Formats: sequence, structure tokens, C-alpha cells
Amino acid sequence: MTTLSVVVPVRDGERYIADALTSLCRNARHDFEFIVVDDGSVDGTGEVIADFAGDLPGLTVVRNPSPVGLADARNAGLSAATGRYVTFMDGDDWLAPGYLTRLVEAIDGLGCDFVRADHVQVEGRKRVVHRAPAARRGAVLDPRDAILPADVRTMVDYPYAWAGIYRRSLGDLLCFPGSLHTAEDRPWIWRLHQEAASFAVVSMAGVFYRRLVAGSLTQVGDERQLHFFDAFELVFKDVDPRFLPKAVRNFCALLAHHLELGDRFTPELRAAFEERGAQMVRALPAELVADSVARMPVERADALRPLLPDLPPSPHVRVRRDREET
Repeated sequence: MTTLSVVVPVRDGERYIADALTSLCRNARHDFEFIVVDDGSVDGTGEVIADFAGDLPGLTVVRNPSPVGLADARNAGLSAATGRYVTFMDGDDWLAPGYLTRLVEAIDGLGCDFVRADHVQVEGRKRVVHRAPAARRGAVLDPRDAILPADVRTMVDYPYAWAGIYRRSLGDLLCFPGSLHTAEDRPWIWRLHQEAASFAVVSMAGVFYRRLVAGSLTQVGDERQLHFFDAFELVFKDVDPRFLPKAVRNFCALLAHHLELGDRFTPELRAAFEERGAQMVRALPAELVADSVARMPVERADALRPLLPDLPPSPHVRVRRDREET
């Protein structure tokens, strides 16, 4: 019986995929399977993966003839998974030796639906541990209790699918919204926290997340960035009314963050992004938007205000930038 399925989507990852697969070799067990989804790569990614066929037990390769995007690539891996549990890893990241076994031991011991973990952010030679925003560790909790309060960083502000392990019996809750090429994890984490029965957070940082990778959608300013709005339309469509203040704050902070980075957009795309942002934010409850803007750092609020000409001046503005929501 397969205990754990690891889903690894990758597209044109020739530069990094060997590091990822080498780290999986150091985590391999006879009851683990590794499902690599080659999402229409046109570089040497496929050849590098093939080189690991004899070294990584339980390796299965799913190849998409043309790219479908991260969300649908992960879903293809989920469809092929047979494990009791499932986790994810991106093709440009890597894992500490023995990390997957420790993850399985954590969810086995806690007996909950899913477990979230910390991670290590990598920029060149720099390593920084980022903690999941939950103070209580190693205890089974109600996922809904980890959504609020609205004005602090909570677990829905930590959407990284690869920072955790999940019971495959959660079924459709683990699937990502199809056709989204960015922000696919935002509606995913909201749905998981609103509908799953139980979860826990553990103090374990075994994922090394490589940030600022050339070609990553966090670095590319093309029309796929507009999928940010599609993702949050799904969040607002399904959000429980009691959690709406948090969802509005989450959206406004991320929208301002994207606008601050607007130099990566062409003038036409920036105009489209601002128009779509203005339409969405004006459709939200005005008092919740005003409160969100009032609590932002000055520079972030200034980025958002041109979209909201009718918004009154803030009675107070934070000058300290929290690490939440970005």
C-alpha cells in the first residue's frame, strides 16, 4: 500500500529539477510514490527526469503535450496519486533529507485531515525560515478557527500547498481551480480551511523554497497576472459571511502589492490590471475596503488609492509593514 504521493509539477525546469529529484531520492521509501508532471517543457527537463528513472523508486512521469499551468498540472498529479496522503513540491525547490518521513509521522500521530509546516526561503546563498502563522503547534485544531482575526496574519495568508501534507480522502478539496496560472493557491487554501474538519501546524521546516527564479510567474508580468482576479472571484463566491472582512483585507493587501510591482507590466497590461482591480474592489463592501486601506502601510495604501477616488482619507495608517498576505 502506498503511504504518500508526492506531486511535482514542472515546466522548463532543466536548471533546477535535478536538485529537486536528488532531494526526493534522499527521502524515498518503498511506500512512497513520486509523480512528476512535465507540463509541456521544451527544454531538457524531460531528459533530466528520465536520468532519475533508475535512482528514484516509485517515480511516475506524466507528460502534458502542451502547458496547462500549475493548477491543472497539480490536478493531473492528484488524479494519478494512490497514496493515503499527498503532498506537493515545485520543480525548482528541494527537501531536507528525511523530511517526508517526518511529515507522515506528524499526520499519523495527530490523526487530522491536514498538517501545515514551516519552510525555508532561499535567495541565492541566503536562507530564512518562514513560520506558518499559527502560535499553537502540534495540536489538532478547527480549520475555521485559523481564518480570523481579519487584521493579523493567519493561516489563509499562508497558502503554499507544498508546505504541508493532506489526506487524499479529502478528495475534491485538494483540487485546484482549473485554468488558473497564478494565485491558484488562494481559493484552494480558503476552501480547505472552510470545509475540512481538522488540521494542525507543526514546527518543521524541510521545504527549501527557491524565490525570485527567472521565468516564475512571480517575476513575469504578462496577461496571466490577471488570473489573480479570477482567483479572488472564487474566494468571494464561496466565502462564509463571517469571514468576509478577512477576505477583503487579504484581497486589498495583495492588490496593492501587485500595483507596487506594476513596472513589470506593459502599459496596456497595467491599465487592464488597474481597471479590473477597480471593478472588483468597488464591488466589495465600502466600509470593509476603507478599513483595510486605513490599516495598510502608507506606501501600500498610496498604491491602492488611485483605484478608489471616492475613498475618504484614512483616519490612521500603519507605517510598519507586516509580513502578512504577500
